[in-house]
Amino acid sequence: MFKDLVALTKPGIIRLNLFAAFGGFWVASRWQIDWPLLVWMLLGSTLTMASACVFNNYFDRDFDTKMARTQNRALPQGRLRPSFVLGYAIVLGILGLGCLFVMVNPLCGWLGVLGFFVYVVVYTLWLKRNSTWSTSVGGVSGAMPPVIGYCAVTNEVDAGAWILFALLFLWQPPHFWSLAIRRVEEYRAAGYPVLPVVKGVLRTKIQMVPYIALLLVASVLLYTEGYVGEVFLVLSIVILACWVLHALSGFRTANTEKWAKTDFLFSVNYLMVMFIAMILDTNGV
Repeated sequence: MFKDLVALTKPGIIRLNLFAAFGGFWVASRWQIDWPLLVWMLLGSTLTMASACVFNNYFDRDFDTKMARTQNRALPQGRLRPSFVLGYAIVLGILGLGCLFVMVNPLCGWLGVLGFFVYVVVYTLWLKRNSTWSTSVGGVSGAMPPVIGYCAVTNEVDAGAWILFALLFLWQPPHFWSLAIRRVEEYRAAGYPVLPVVKGVLRTKIQMVPYIALLLVASVLLYTEGYVGEVFLVLSIVILACWVLHALSGFRTANTEKWAKTDFLFSVNYLMVMFIAMILDTNGV
């Protein structure tokens, strides 16, 4: 049961987003770290994201039976009762948002509410079932962690917060679409109107390119605004150039599934490398 409770929170997603939240906090702190505040921010963010993910599992339990990737989860398999999972999600949400509001600051609390609402209501309950816009609009929730980390320190939404938001917002569509291309028939069978299902794989490949290219603009802005140094800038240019070239190679590949798998791994590693570089190359006071 414990493993199922952990799995409901989607720990892989939480780990990646916590790293982004830590990066946002570090950029705003400029090496002057308030460690208790950092711990509270990470705890509140973890619990809030966990709650949103459990709600996602709760509302998607019928759809999850239709996909090989999700049909072995606890709810589709009947290992946990839906009513228990719903209560679990509510408790996690109260603890997480309460932590952000009380122990961090009200701004971070409201940002947590925004991310939670977009993921659970706008993405899970509405767009995921009805529109190809689910991926792009749902990106708002995925872009909240570094902004929450940043605003925990600054207590205001300034240029740095917007640039960090842009980095995560622009990263998510090509990251998800590479997965959706690999699993296109599963999404079709489950009835999810993701872009590769509705518009086709070629259209999806085309739409990925501008998002990746715009990531370079956001990375340059982070440098020109004085938040990071030249190491981050150079690394961003090199890695994003490689990602764009790989994305373009998808138009002539003979094995789309292999290409999509590589592109998905590229997107995950890109985010990790960029936030490590951001933390290490953050400009001081």
